[in-house]
Amino acid sequence: MQCKLSYGKELRWDYQFLRKKCKEVGIEDEFHYHQMRLRANNVYVFQALHAFLTLLHCGLLIATCMHLQLVYIDIICYMVSAVIVIVAMWVNVNVKLGLKYKWLKYVTSTTAALCVLLVGSLNLGEHSRFGETIENLFYYISLNMMCTYFLIMREIVVRASFLDRHQYVMEDIALRSARATERIFLHTILPPQIAQPIQDEIRNRIKIGQKHHDLPSNKRDRVIAIQMHPDVSILYADIVNYTHLTTTLSVKELVTLLHELYARFDNAASRYAVQRIKFLGDCYYCVAGLIKPDPAHAICCVNLGLCMIDIIREVRDEVQIGIDIRVGVHSGSLFAGVLGSAKLQYDIWGQDVLIANKLEATGMPGQVHVSERTLQMVKNMYEVYPGTKAARTDAFLQKHNIITYLIISINDKGKRTELDSESNDSFNVIQHQESSSGLVLSEELKKMPLGPNGFSLLVGKLFNLKNHQELPSMSRVEIGTFFLNFRNPALEYNYLHQPDYMFKYSVLLAWCCAMSLIYLHLLFDDKHNSSGLYFDLLTFVTLSLILLLAWYKKICFWRYSMHCHNYSRLSCALFRMADSLQCSLLKRITVYTYFMITYILIVYMILDNCNEAEFQLAMIESIVYKYEQDAKCFSSWQLSCSVVLIIFMTIIFTRIPFTMKIIASLFISVIYSSIFLFQFDDVINDGGATNPYFPPEYAHLIMIIITLCTLYLQERQAEFNNKINYKWREELLKKQEDARITDQSITILLHNILPAHVVNIYLTSVAKCELYYEDYEMVAVMFASLQNFDLTLPNLHILNDIIVHFDQILYFYREDNLVEKIKIVGCTYMAACGLDLRFSSLISNGTGRGDSVFQEIHRERVSDESAQMANYTLTEKREEVVLVLTTFALDLMRTLWVCKNNYMNLSMDRAVFNADISIGISCGEVMAGVVGASQVHYDIWGNAVNMASRMDSTGVAGEIQVTEETAVILSKYGIECNYRGMTFVKGLGMLPTYFVGITSSFEFVNIGEKSLMSNASNPHSSETST
Repeated sequence: MQCKLSYGKELRWDYQFLRKKCKEVGIEDEFHYHQMRLRANNVYVFQALHAFLTLLHCGLLIATCMHLQLVYIDIICYMVSAVIVIVAMWVNVNVKLGLKYKWLKYVTSTTAALCVLLVGSLNLGEHSRFGETIENLFYYISLNMMCTYFLIMREIVVRASFLDRHQYVMEDIALRSARATERIFLHTILPPQIAQPIQDEIRNRIKIGQKHHDLPSNKRDRVIAIQMHPDVSILYADIVNYTHLTTTLSVKELVTLLHELYARFDNAASRYAVQRIKFLGDCYYCVAGLIKPDPAHAICCVNLGLCMIDIIREVRDEVQIGIDIRVGVHSGSLFAGVLGSAKLQYDIWGQDVLIANKLEATGMPGQVHVSERTLQMVKNMYEVYPGTKAARTDAFLQKHNIITYLIISINDKGKRTELDSESNDSFNVIQHQESSSGLVLSEELKKMPLGPNGFSLLVGKLFNLKNHQELPSMSRVEIGTFFLNFRNPALEYNYLHQPDYMFKYSVLLAWCCAMSLIYLHLLFDDKHNSSGLYFDLLTFVTLSLILLLAWYKKICFWRYSMHCHNYSRLSCALFRMADSLQCSLLKRITVYTYFMITYILIVYMILDNCNEAEFQLAMIESIVYKYEQDAKCFSSWQLSCSVVLIIFMTIIFTRIPFTMKIIASLFISVIYSSIFLFQFDDVINDGGATNPYFPPEYAHLIMIIITLCTLYLQERQAEFNNKINYKWREELLKKQEDARITDQSITILLHNILPAHVVNIYLTSVAKCELYYEDYEMVAVMFASLQNFDLTLPNLHILNDIIVHFDQILYFYREDNLVEKIKIVGCTYMAACGLDLRFSSLISNGTGRGDSVFQEIHRERVSDESAQMANYTLTEKREEVVLVLTTFALDLMRTLWVCKNNYMNLSMDRAVFNADISIGISCGEVMAGVVGASQVHYDIWGNAVNMASRMDSTGVAGEIQVTEETAVILSKYGIECNYRGMTFVKGLGMLPTYFVGITSSFEFVNIGEKSLMSNASNPHSSETST
């Protein structure tokens, strides 16, 4: 069996990799700044500890020495040395100075080290022993080498923490940006007061879908309540000469113009506290007093209408295009809400909404056409003229006794055109978010904590230090003070059971410490005890095997990382064992305990080899006969220095519970001090002290205390940073999950605003601050309107049910030639087919569902197209969209028939629902695009859209009316189209139109061998065809 080396996780803890990663993400400067802050914090701790221990040492000298005149010089030297060290190191407290002059830290550290070494090696009051000086020198060198190794390991941890913090901050920025984007997208289709329930529902459905993958996701069970607003003002605006624009401008010019207009309109609406509902090609309508009750809602709408007139005139002058605008405003009540289950769009309904629409249609370009009720609410603020003749003769307005007036501006242009400075570019929010993210990241990285609040917090409060910064409350609440344990047991458990990818470095350092102890044991083993030699050999072998196991993956990676290599079965087993050691807390503790027990046994053997009776006899003889004593058990200072290294190793071993390390270090210190200081006092006295007449026991004890205090404070800081970093990683995972859910909800929202194929492209365009637009040669467009359907409150609930069923039919048309729902306007359902970059000759029949409507549709959908589908040309593939959309229109008729039957069987007033449907379809070249960035809206334009709308408005209930071009295409698929006659089309005059042949069972009529073109050449003969 062979395997491949997986070293990706370990590589993320490699020193060179972390340095490279910091440079790649551009945070190397921030890391160096953070390192200087850490050094400054360490200098504070060092100076306080050094001053305290110097005072303690001097105090003990004064308290224990019988002849104070002999130690005054020592005390003075210690105090001067402490002052020099503190002054020299104080320069490193200034972070900016340290960053500017990087050589200062080396000069000051060297000066302080030499000063401490010089004073420590003076041996005042005794003859200087060159050998002991050399031993101390080697001890300091070894200790500094271990400290250097320790600092490298700590830098790896700090860099990893810094990168995690960087990712945490970036994820937080991304999450806030995603939520802001989600909010903007949602507010595009829904006003803020009902947006939050939609967001919560989408997120809850995503979470439920993750837990229950078998739940259907294509249906929505929630019913959005339709709200009534009794006191509002409605504004309708229509761009004059819009049809000419859609037929003469290129798609880029059209989308740019509409984006410029609607972006300014949106900002003006925001300025005047008017809620934009939607825009439908050339129609833009909005409501004042909808979001919040506003007594001045009529004034806001009229001001907005006048501002829109000024805006369109300015744009007309800029682009030199002959456009104008009609505006109608009416005050009253309305219903507002969301209908359907796909492409959610907020809309308004009611009698007053229709009146406002009629005011716009019968208005005059460049003036605001208002009703008498609106005029009464604005009082005498404007110059008013009588309404238009078209309004006075309009049957609908006369039926409801609507008297109209025209309002023009009273030199208020300067105030309104101030909006231009705010509305020229709707991408400003996104650009601001991107530009500010770097500043936010830099500020957040500078706020990274340097260590736990403890003694430093107490000092800061006592001396009222202004520069002292407290940690966030989260750190103080969730992390203990002394042992730094998480107060949440589950969090502490997960933290301790993390994999330790620094394990091999700890093992290497522990192995070096063990080898130095073995060397010391061999050095002092004068008896050459065989059991001691065997123990040293066994210790060397076992610890070396652990070292090899811990480093085997790293060695293989160094050797074979540049090329692929298949490893043997033994290597694979060693890899698995190494991974097991890294990932198992119990096994790491076992290795750690084995090292500690080994250290204790070696020290015990050194102490056990010493015969104290022989040593005392030799010492007496040397005093009596005045000769240098040759018999020595061991060097007391060398052994104490070795115990210092053991304590050092006990504390800095990574990923071992901090409490366990503190207890182990205290246990070793207490046991060593108890046995060594009290049982081997003669050996200690023979080894000498740091000062004449100073008890050697105190000198050894002070060194142990200094080691414990220094390492505890350093490891406490490291442990705190590790735990804070782990807490951030846990929060990072939550933020990533929140961001993922937010991204999914944004995708869902986008799919309810934009066609599926546009979503990813549009997001890329927004990221690049570009407008998105498309141009299609062949798209089929459909308008389907309910006839004889009054938009009363009961009917709105029925309309919602019908639209939901219509939306569910879209599920069958989501592959190949996709049918996209564009919008709903009142009782009109607009859809298109061909808004996709793919063209396929296959038609998806879909699959059956449990719903009765789905079963009815699936049962009635019988394909009667021509069987000759083998060799399609590109034109024929594009023309297939007409057949697909016509089939979809027939499905709508079938669905409405099923709904009508269902309502007939209910115990309700049958007069409530007695509607039929008229459908208009056209095809041809279509332009499409996304207008607006902060408030996106996807729309289609072109002659095909205009013709489809006219086919619907001039159509007959229960029929699908199509243009002549559409009828010709359908005839190729064997569908008969009956010539209706010449029909008047607004803007184009009289045009031939056709009805699609449909049987009473809602099936297409097959033309057989009859040619539609012959019918078109002799229309009178085809008028009676069925």
